[in-house]
Amino acid sequence: MEVSVLNINGENTGRKVTLDESVFGIQPNEHVVYMDVRQYLANQRQGTHKSKERSEMSGSTRKLGRQKGGGGARRGDINSPLLVGGARVFGPKPRDYRFKLNKKVKQLARKSALSQKALENAIVVVEDFNYEAPSTKVFVEMLNKLNVSERKQLFVLPSNNKNVYLSARNLQRTKVSTASDINTYVIMDADVLVITEGSLEIINNTLTNKEA
Repeated sequence: MEVSVLNINGENTGRKVTLDESVFGIQPNEHVVYMDVRQYLANQRQGTHKSKERSEMSGSTRKLGRQKGGGGARRGDINSPLLVGGARVFGPKPRDYRFKLNKKVKQLARKSALSQKALENAIVVVEDFNYEAPSTKVFVEMLNKLNVSERKQLFVLPSNNKNVYLSARNLQRTKVSTASDINTYVIMDADVLVITEGSLEIINNTLTNKEA
């Protein structure tokens, strides 16, 4: 699949790049995409939720009523879960929500996500660019010229670029990531991927187990 390379003014440079079929042209596997996104979201959870059980409550342990003959359910002390303000039965406890996925499964998920974006014609390739200083105004002008300002964008750069990151961080619809750090969640969360030329080789090498 060939894609035209644009400059930051949205103009066609006359050059084209070929997207690797083994990365951008496979049949998307929806289940592995689901599993990888689920793992990513699970890893974001702190797991610090906690409610007090009966043994952890403070309060009198005096028995409130007779064992039998009261006409209602048996109640022990004031901490009984049956009473308002009492303990909670089987409440949440701190836990780790992370789970393991095989490396090849995660790799297939990223390939499937990228291939899905290719099928939707939601990939824009631009020349490598840099800013001498952070400028959100200049960045917004570039989005308008690339005709992607109305959609959620993921900008994929070959390496960390502080000026580009600072220019984009206040924009609600824009995320910036490096080619080696993109994951299935951020790919699927974006409406369009804006990938720099230098990032394509890194993505291909990462997902095809080639040496960069």
